[in-house]
Amino acid sequence: MDDTKKSATLRDYVRIARPDHWIKNLFILPGFLAAVVLLHGKADAAVWGKLALALVCTSLVASANYVINEWLDAKFDKFHPTKKNRPVVVADLKKPLVYAEYALLAVAGLGLSLLVGRMFFAMAAWLFVMGVVYNVEPLRTKDVPFLDVLSESVNNMIRLLMGWFVLTETTLPPCSVILGYWMGGAFLMATKRFAEYRMIGDPERAGLYRKSFKRYTESSLLVSSFVYAIVATFLIGIFLVKHRIELLISMPFLVALFGKYTAIAYKPDSAAQKPEKLYREKGLMALTLLFVAALLVGCFVKMPWLDVFTTQKLIELK
Repeated sequence: MDDTKKSATLRDYVRIARPDHWIKNLFILPGFLAAVVLLHGKADAAVWGKLALALVCTSLVASANYVINEWLDAKFDKFHPTKKNRPVVVADLKKPLVYAEYALLAVAGLGLSLLVGRMFFAMAAWLFVMGVVYNVEPLRTKDVPFLDVLSESVNNMIRLLMGWFVLTETTLPPCSVILGYWMGGAFLMATKRFAEYRMIGDPERAGLYRKSFKRYTESSLLVSSFVYAIVATFLIGIFLVKHRIELLISMPFLVALFGKYTAIAYKPDSAAQKPEKLYREKGLMALTLLFVAALLVGCFVKMPWLDVFTTQKLIELK
């Protein structure tokens, strides 16, 4: 046992799986909703059961990725103002037990995903592989500027596809919404990096915590998040025009969410660093509810007056 660390408890092993982060797996719901709307699918009791199982599978695979992340990042997290208190840093966790936990979560998540469907299993396997690519050397994309954001935010796109494949295994969603979801995730991740970099407040120490920070600046992180937001909005706009113009009513709320999230990143010890704590941001939650409400209205209510945005005719003045 390392005398500088406390004895590990069962709670420490549970904490490294981050069950408090499972709320992030609700990102599969937009994919499911998109399938219902675009494919005119019916969500009966069996489908809702598959969706619930899908959420469980996604959470288990994500927890496997969290376990390996915390274990391999311990030597870096000690330089972070808050992550230095993580169980792997302060407690004497045993390597065989950590790897056994990692394997058990992965096998359980992937095994159960086969019950959802073949394509869902493929996406769950992809999510698991991205955890290896992101965390494990010699790949470890988290150490490469910009690639760290893009390779982690691709998990949002995977979750979208997981939700989609709950309902169908024979089609793919439009590429505009797939890529838009990815870029939206990239915005969130770049903003998280920006908030972390600001909180640490020391470029040298930030570089000890995360290698990619050696080549980042506040400016480059903020500009990149701005670019990701623009690209996400552009791609989602393509989707709206081609597939469901009624969803246009949700765009003002999406733009407001981008702005609000950026403002949150400027707060001390910002919740942007800990997305699982974002529910405490009442203004953000209110905007999110309005955005979701607008999406639901746009999905199920026909609005012919919006066809003006898709017509190719010139508007004549009389």
